[in-house]
Amino acid sequence: MIRKPAVAGLFYDSNPEKLKRNIESCFKHKLGPGNIPKLGISRNFDQFQNNDRSNSQYLNVYGSVVPHAGYVYSGPIAAHAYYSIVENGYPETFIILCPNHTGLGTGISIFDKGKWNTPLGDVEIDEEFAKNMVLNSNFIDSDTSAHVKEHSCEVHLPFLQYFSNDFKIVPIVMWMQDMETSEDIADSIVKTAKKLKRSISIIASTDLTHYEPKSIAEKKDKFILDAINNMDESALLNSIKTHRITMCGYGPTISTIRASRDLGAKKGEVLKYATSGDISGDLSSVVGYCSAIFVD
Repeated sequence: MIRKPAVAGLFYDSNPEKLKRNIESCFKHKLGPGNIPKLGISRNFDQFQNNDRSNSQYLNVYGSVVPHAGYVYSGPIAAHAYYSIVENGYPETFIILCPNHTGLGTGISIFDKGKWNTPLGDVEIDEEFAKNMVLNSNFIDSDTSAHVKEHSCEVHLPFLQYFSNDFKIVPIVMWMQDMETSEDIADSIVKTAKKLKRSISIIASTDLTHYEPKSIAEKKDKFILDAINNMDESALLNSIKTHRITMCGYGPTISTIRASRDLGAKKGEVLKYATSGDISGDLSSVVGYCSAIFVD
């Protein structure tokens, strides 16, 4: 099965050359990292496990938190995470954890075979990894219906493809985002990576507070940013509940924190935070965005 783009021409440009220029402008934007990174040397499982620092500023980017709005709004913020991912060299497989915006599919839906297409080409599913994740989980179902119209995985692929198509993906859509389910997914990722000896990096696809005045959004999102910096998934979930924070991908973020820590990450680092109002100028109703990484 080839999954065709659902939001090309909406969230990002459908023309390949214009899309590449869009991505470049995200890196060079005043809210972006300032320049375009160079792809580091890809590493296999043994190199990740052996803490090979020969090519990297960081030891490993085990996981990241990246926004998923249209490129005009969140692209410059997303570029900060991708700068680190690119410079440190690609793993063999990216696990992309996303919230469910459409209501389609099962509680936890994994896309386990075929390819995903974007204007920059096709990306293969790591079918072996996906099938083993189902076996190692109490909640994950093989289900493509949740992915057909969902944008929150798709928008990350062109950023990765701009630099190389030599990687595979495992897309997972999470309707259920409670702690038990999120921990189960994290455990399945870790067990599968170790069993298959696969080098991986996990992407938690999420935006933060939705449609609040900028001053309120920033106060609420500060709780999330602190939890990410501290790699404290319990504090993150407690903040969501206590302060009624409308973060759409808190489950993916919890899973990414836990799995990154179990794989060897020692610290979280928020690289950039901004809101849609910083782009549009409308501060009355904004969405919060952050880029963060989990590293040794």
